[in-house]
This record gives sequence, C-alpha cells and structure tokens, in this order.
Amino acid sequence: MNPLDPDEPNPAGLGPLGAGPLAADPHRGSPFGSPAARPNPLAALHDDQVIAVVRAHRIPDAAALCAALAEGGISWTEFTCTTEDAPELLRRAAQAGHRVGLGTVLTAEQAEQGVAAGASFLVTPGCRPEVAAAAHAAGVPVVLGALTPTEVAQALDLGAAAVKIFPARVFGPAYFNDLRGPFPGVRLVASGGVTAGNAADFLEQGAFAVCAGSDVVRPELVAAGDWAEITRRARAFVQACEFGVRAR
Repeated sequence: MNPLDPDEPNPAGLGPLGAGPLAADPHRGSPFGSPAARPNPLAALHDDQVIAVVRAHRIPDAAALCAALAEGGISWTEFTCTTEDAPELLRRAAQAGHRVGLGTVLTAEQAEQGVAAGASFLVTPGCRPEVAAAAHAAGVPVVLGALTPTEVAQALDLGAAAVKIFPARVFGPAYFNDLRGPFPGVRLVASGGVTAGNAADFLEQGAFAVCAGSDVVRPELVAAGDWAEITRRARAFVQACEFGVRAR
C-alpha cells in the first residue's frame, strides 16, 4: 500500500494529499465540509509533478504565459502577490481556461481576492492560520509553507492540502526522504532553489511535486513576452523531471 497514491486504500485515514487524519480534522462540521470530503484540484499533481511559480514585476499577457508553459508541459501556474495586479492577471488566465493559483498569500484578504479571481489553489510561504481559514471557508485547497518538522505538523493541523517545503535548497533533496519517516502520507512540494538540474532528485527523494521558478519563468523573459523561450525552458525542466524515478 502506497500512501502517496490517491487511488489506493487508505486505512490510516489520511485526508487527500496528506491533509492529516480525518478524525483530527479541525474543520469537520464546518458549513463547507471537511477538506477531505471535498474534491481536491491538487490531486492531479500526483502525475503532473510541476508548478510554475511566476515572480515577475511585469506580465504583459498572463494567458499567453500560461499557454507557453502548457505547451512545454507545465499545466499548473502560480502567480504571486508580489506581482502588481496579481489577482487581475490570475483572473485573465483563469478565464482563458488555465489552471492557476495565487501564491505568497499572507492575509485572509489576499486569499479572498485570489478566490474571487478564480484561483483553484492558494499557496503561502509559511504557516498562515488566517489564510487557511479563508481557503477552507471558500472550499479552495491551500498549500501552506513550512521548513521544519514542527511547521509541517502545524500546517497539517491547519488542514493543508499539501505542504510546501521552502526554501527547499536549505536542506536539499535528501531532507524530503527524512521527512517521509514521521510524515509518510504527506504531500510535500519542493520550492525555492529547484532547477532542471536537481528537480528529479527532489522527486526521487519523495517530493510530491516541485516548483519551477526563475529556472523556467525568468522575469526578463516574462516581461519581454518571449513565450518561445519559456516553452523551451518548460519542456527542458519537465524532461529533466521525467528522468527521475518518483518515490510513490
């Protein structure tokens, strides 16, 4: 039995994407139901593996950017609150049919803006209780940031659909294998310092997915609208991941 496979039996009672034991779900009984009871858009990451994180000052065409990434094999895009007008950019991409989320979410207000714009998931750089509460209230999965085992446990207590280990470069790929010991059913996402050169290593060591940042979506390429180069970089990143044997 593999706890990372959503299609296999789950006698331990883990919620989807390792959202903690169902019996301990702090959101059970809410008007929106528990995170485990709702369909989770992040489940498809089990196969897709990669989220493109766009941290650029200027994005001339959000939908075209997502299309360029998708052509290169990356169908998940995270816009960040550090980009001006991020909710509006997200809205345009979502209306074009792309799978998009809002990242670097620090407040409930930002979370609500992202949901209103069409975000299918929210991401934080650390454990943010008010963001988790807003996400649950809206029925949108949240990926909470953590680094230490204590923070991973806190993220699970807050009902995280997955836990982003950030910055992943600090302890490297082997750290994900270490975390699988105490957290065998948790979906861990590697973010920060992940490149085409090490992405497969993170996946082999147990990461559920990896974030492709400036290695693929360099701010200057985004600002220039160089979609062909972004597609090339996305394809190279995905191909590098496919060389790794995923730990499932």
